[in-house]
Amino acid sequence: MNFNEILNECGVETEPPSDVLKKIAALEEFYDTGDLSEIYDYILLNVNNYEILIGIIKLADSHKTSSTLQILSDMLLSKNIKLEDEDEKINLRALCAKAISNYKDTGTVTILLSCLNNKNENYKIRLACADALGRIGDKYAVAPLIDVVKDEEEKSIYVKESAAYALGLIGDISAIDPLVAIMEAKQGIWDKFSFLKEKIVEALGMLNINNYKVLKVLKNSLIDSSPMVRINAIEALMNSEFDEAPKLIRTALKDEDEEVQRNALIAMYNLIGRDILDEVISLPSYSAFLKEEAQNMIDEYENSEDLDE
Repeated sequence: MNFNEILNECGVETEPPSDVLKKIAALEEFYDTGDLSEIYDYILLNVNNYEILIGIIKLADSHKTSSTLQILSDMLLSKNIKLEDEDEKINLRALCAKAISNYKDTGTVTILLSCLNNKNENYKIRLACADALGRIGDKYAVAPLIDVVKDEEEKSIYVKESAAYALGLIGDISAIDPLVAIMEAKQGIWDKFSFLKEKIVEALGMLNINNYKVLKVLKNSLIDSSPMVRINAIEALMNSEFDEAPKLIRTALKDEDEEVQRNALIAMYNLIGRDILDEVISLPSYSAFLKEEAQNMIDEYENSEDLDE
């Protein structure tokens, strides 16, 4: 196969990247998966146009060959990248991490961890690696991710948040005690770490286990100063198997924040059905905002029922 001839026909050196990518995508009509993968690999190794490389990584994602995975892994490690613009390099490598996660290949976990744990690495790449580790779901990554969340010397709060969320994606219950311990250890200084707290509560909800330590964290989170933490706690309780969940969520119906009220109402509706909407509308103790939300939900419910008949 003459790769240079194919690239010339696609106008790699002469036409706008968008036109080039359309022609390359059209090659699927003429080549099988093996040949296409060879073409994509050749472009990744030999073309230095940022837009074309981004497009090829996305095209190659539908084939997922081992040779392309190796190239993506090398590019994540800054190998075989001919781009001169530093921002383009960073964005390309971050996309490589995302593409790698789609392979679900546990053999890439070590590479992703090496980038995540490199504090001299750009934070965008570290975020992408944390997310990739969560999506691959290998339990080998749990302990290193916990270390990132716990690391007092970690300067990027965004990296810590991404690591916490990745733990939720992986779903290994061994993360519960460390995450609960982090929440308890930072009580009193959480205002500085509000977004991290949101992610930890979200992760605990994703782990979805009937654990009294988790229940305690979620109960405390319902009275947290951050509305988003309270909302995440409501969602976690709604998806949990805790017997106390409806009672706890009900208290949030009278929260001072309207978005928290709205989320509590939706959660209660999912748990107990239409009765909660009628209750909110009929009792004077609920806010006008919540009454309107309940009426809107009833109207929507009745409309959907009419359509079903």
